Amino acid sequence: MTEVARRFLPISPVKEFFTTAVTPSFGPVTVDLIIIKFALGPVALDVSLLSLLGVLIAYLIAKSLF
Repeated sequence: MTEVARRFLPISPVKEFFTTAVTPSFGPVTVDLIIIKFALGPVALDVSLLSLLGVLIAYLIAKSLF
């Protein structure tokens, strides 16, 4: 929902409000298991108001189906 709004809404304060996101991230994390060594990350989440709204709508739809 956020990507659609970013592409198709005209430039306005409403677009900025709904598409502004917080992107927490962490990494890279190195794991050394003697035999194998690998790194994970960086991992980031893009959280915006429309993303949360989409999750809520998906939850309500799933709840009504089951």
